[in-house]
Amino acid sequence: MLQASLHSGTAHRRSVFETFARRLPDGRRYGIVGGTGRLLEALETFRFDDAQLAHLSDTAVVNDETLKWLSEYQFTGNIQGYAEGEAYFPNSPILTVESTFAEACILETLVLSILNHDSAIASAASRMTGAAGGRPCFEMGSRRTHEESAVASARASVIAGFEGSSNLEAGRRYGIRTIGTAAHSFTLLHDTERDAFAAQLASLGNSTSLLVDTYDVEQGVRTAVELAGPQLGAVRLDSGDLVAQAQWVRTLLDDLGNHNTRIMVTSDLDEYAIAALGSAPVDSYGVGTSLVTGSGHPTAGMVYKLVAREDNNGEFVSVAKASKNKVSIGGRKQALRRRNAMGKATAEVISIGTNYTDDGDDRPLLEQFVTHGELLPGWTGAEAVTRATERHRDSTAELPDVVRRLQRGEPVIPTEYQSASHPEQELQ
Repeated sequence: MLQASLHSGTAHRRSVFETFARRLPDGRRYGIVGGTGRLLEALETFRFDDAQLAHLSDTAVVNDETLKWLSEYQFTGNIQGYAEGEAYFPNSPILTVESTFAEACILETLVLSILNHDSAIASAASRMTGAAGGRPCFEMGSRRTHEESAVASARASVIAGFEGSSNLEAGRRYGIRTIGTAAHSFTLLHDTERDAFAAQLASLGNSTSLLVDTYDVEQGVRTAVELAGPQLGAVRLDSGDLVAQAQWVRTLLDDLGNHNTRIMVTSDLDEYAIAALGSAPVDSYGVGTSLVTGSGHPTAGMVYKLVAREDNNGEFVSVAKASKNKVSIGGRKQALRRRNAMGKATAEVISIGTNYTDDGDDRPLLEQFVTHGELLPGWTGAEAVTRATERHRDSTAELPDVVRRLQRGEPVIPTEYQSASHPEQELQ
């Protein structure tokens, strides 16, 4: 596309690209934006180096004119969109890129690979923290995904309410809390379970968490309490009927005087398992595989479409795809969250053009991230994670209470449109 547009002279037309999801994953009621900070970090260093250019040349992927253009590439346009951590719905204008066609089209894979992955993880994590009902959730899925995806997943999960991750690189890059527990291999390394527990307690202190189900859970709990006393931080359960097991382990700990020793559960948890454990005396959840794979929906299904461009007179015109079942809506968008007098969201309102009607309780959704190629402060690094965590908390709090239900259903609020040239019934 780049080479052909350079040839036709259209590469330098001002263009507006929009990232959105036509629909939510089947049965989901809302999505959470994740990855915006990572995308902006990547954009700052998005260049084509000599080795990459040499490969494109040697393999004849593009011609010399295109190679020269790529060698000088640096984004100079504008980017706005939903703040990371924000809830989104079908056709929400999650990210808008305005620049020349050439500058914007070359970013498509970068934009979609980051936002589709991280939003899928953040959306799954949000459902899990909602099901946990205030009990802490910890991300432990690094062994179930690609090494860089592991870092991204840890970051996205914390944005959506997880309180920490076992991924140390995520902690280093983004300042998030890191946690961990011993595996069964540590117990099996020692001659006895008692020896393993004694070594861990001697090294890490009595506040550590002991994995008690390598052999016999009851004996594991008794040995842990005998060695650590009432100061034992936690025991972890990783197998069996977790609901029943947590109940009698809690009783046993209390009978032994360890009223403050917490119970952590792991073992292939997802939002449904977490919800089922709601009545059990569980203090925290460690979640791995289901989280880092989007709990059945590993991509958010977002697309990146041209919605407006300059014509031959230098005026912006709306453009849209009309393919069956893949219709896009042309025009630059504005978006707001319509709220009632109680502060609860009632609709996602998308305005096509620059004007929209605000009834006084509405909340504008679009934030500016990049202006004329310059990244605005506060949207990357550890600061961005903290900011996105707060946005997720506030955004989900204003959604209708039904948002916490795990049953399949329609989006919790409808998407509405304001445009004189596009009647509402046509757009919906």
